[in-house]
Amino acid sequence: MITTEAAFARYERLRPTLPQAQFPETSRMGRTLEDTMNDYDAYILDAFGVLNRGETPVPGAVERIAQLRAAGKRLIVLTNAASYTRSGVLAKYHRLGFDFTLDEVVSSRDVAFAHLPKVHGVWAAITSGDDDLSDAPVGHFIVDLHEQPDLMITAAAFLFLSAAWWSDAENARLERALQFQPRPVIVANPDLVAPRDHGLSLEPGWYAQDIAKKTGATLPMFGKPFRNAFDEALRRLPDITPARIAMVGDTLHTDVLGGAAAGLGTILIREHGLFRGLSPAPFIEASGIRPAWLIQST
Repeated sequence: MITTEAAFARYERLRPTLPQAQFPETSRMGRTLEDTMNDYDAYILDAFGVLNRGETPVPGAVERIAQLRAAGKRLIVLTNAASYTRSGVLAKYHRLGFDFTLDEVVSSRDVAFAHLPKVHGVWAAITSGDDDLSDAPVGHFIVDLHEQPDLMITAAAFLFLSAAWWSDAENARLERALQFQPRPVIVANPDLVAPRDHGLSLEPGWYAQDIAKKTGATLPMFGKPFRNAFDEALRRLPDITPARIAMVGDTLHTDVLGGAAAGLGTILIREHGLFRGLSPAPFIEASGIRPAWLIQST
């Protein structure tokens, strides 16, 4: 497991590779999203740390989403959890008690799939170990690397969806394979860490940054904070000006930075995600990444 301080320091080292944005001089303070409702007509919601922590819904989040919907607010879930199909993401949130529709869910997996380059051969997918790959785009043959380890040598390209069973040792194997034979590596989850029930887990972005450093390769990334993910979310909200849309998340370098770079309002939730048990103020001051709103919980 990794600490918030270590994850923050690593995000800061990556700042030159992340989008650029402007931020307000101060943040408005609130208790929940209810306090922000006069400012926004639509909410783009991160998943981990906003709707759920691991397999547990954030307390009060189901009721808050119902309140926002009853008030006529438009809702989009924008998640970097790339291990699930979009229908799988929806099924998960239905299990947790949320009522999102398929059109209200945008996954970094979908964004990555829409931008896969053509390769002559098999894509090796780094997955959670039991991923459903049936939604692979037409013309791309994607096979689970966990099931066929020899693909480390023979695959034409790699698709990084999950780090659930990945390790430093596996990453070193991939680095050596890429040094021997350079091949495309597409990262469908740029997150360095994610909040779980038991703490922060390492995510594909953490390992991908090591691969880029060791091999000198450029690894295309799809998902927050990059504009490719926000463009897909905003495509669902064509009739609402970006200033009236809020990106709601638990991290500065993915949710707040990415939302601000896309011209959106930004809301940082402090109690359930990256800053659980900590004051985000020192991190905001150190990074200069300042949300429009800082609230306690969803």
